[in-house]
Amino acid sequence: MPIADQYHRLALGTAALLIAAFAAGCAPRPGPDVLAATGRTVPGARTVAVYVATTRARDVPHQNVFRSGRADKVNFAEFTISVPPTHQPGMIEWPVGAPDPATTFATVQQSVLDGPSFVRAVSHHTDASGTHNVGVFVHGFNSNFQESLFRFAQMAADSDVRGTPILFAWPSEARVTGYLADKEAATFSRDALANLLTELARQRPTGSITVIAHSMGGWLTVEALRQLRLNGQSAVLARLNVILAAPDIDVDVFRQQMAVIGTLKRPLTVLVSPDDKALSLSGAIAGSRPRVGALNVRDPRVEELALKSQIQIVDISTLKASDGFNHDRFVNVAALYPRLVGSADTPGSGLRNAGAFVLNTVGTTLSAPFSLAGEALAGE
Repeated sequence: MPIADQYHRLALGTAALLIAAFAAGCAPRPGPDVLAATGRTVPGARTVAVYVATTRARDVPHQNVFRSGRADKVNFAEFTISVPPTHQPGMIEWPVGAPDPATTFATVQQSVLDGPSFVRAVSHHTDASGTHNVGVFVHGFNSNFQESLFRFAQMAADSDVRGTPILFAWPSEARVTGYLADKEAATFSRDALANLLTELARQRPTGSITVIAHSMGGWLTVEALRQLRLNGQSAVLARLNVILAAPDIDVDVFRQQMAVIGTLKRPLTVLVSPDDKALSLSGAIAGSRPRVGALNVRDPRVEELALKSQIQIVDISTLKASDGFNHDRFVNVAALYPRLVGSADTPGSGLRNAGAFVLNTVGTTLSAPFSLAGEALAGE
């Protein structure tokens, strides 16, 4: 048998084994019932208001139930999520049965918005300090709507970063076997994401716009950035602070994308883990093509890519993963993020500089001391 055929069969076999592992490890998925408004919270709980722009279609007009259908136009909504007093950073305390705000995440209230009401709400929303910062989360592969909504509420609560949380939800099939359908759905949504970022930059002329994209959402986000550059929207790109967490992007494709996007005012940050099993599956499906989110920062070629593209690649594999596939470590970065970036008066530990780095943690908890240390990769 030719070597190429053997290699192809090995890749398919690896993919089949990983798919089986994913399927075996899947817990019951939260359904749209967790979006039902309780109208109450409890002392000590924290509430997070999340605005939503989604290319998912509504199951029923004028209701906030979204599944995997693709919408002809972007739908908008607002949710207030209660995070329980007993919340542990990085976790989502899902309700079993009726939500209990004392111990589980719960939807306090929700509203259906149209385009103009979404723009008005986001434009005028500030926190207690009057900040106009915005955080946009783009979820990844195999995510249903409520999972991505509650995940962003968790990250917003853990990070304690002031600003307006906006979820950009694209129509993932939320099935392990829906990889190709999800890739097409993500590509289908890139115009909508580019338009959202353009509108945010126009409506909020001050403050930062941070985009956090996970897994296949990274592909969608980089495609939107590329489109903004091709459309001459350099002023929009200059407003963005982009973080790609475990991006599911072919390395060669990423090089070409970044060649078009060019240097951003704030270096794009890529969070990687070489032991990411989900990206091993993705690479196997794609014919054993390496993924950006699984790069090894100790490889001199990775540092070369970072410096040439003026981006920052950070190995976060020392952080704890909770999904069994080392693909969700990014959720634990949320609690570290304020200390990593710092502020204008108190600079952080380096999430602003191009290069290849390792996130070093001491101990096993997020409260342990940490440092962000660059390594002289070419000399290793």
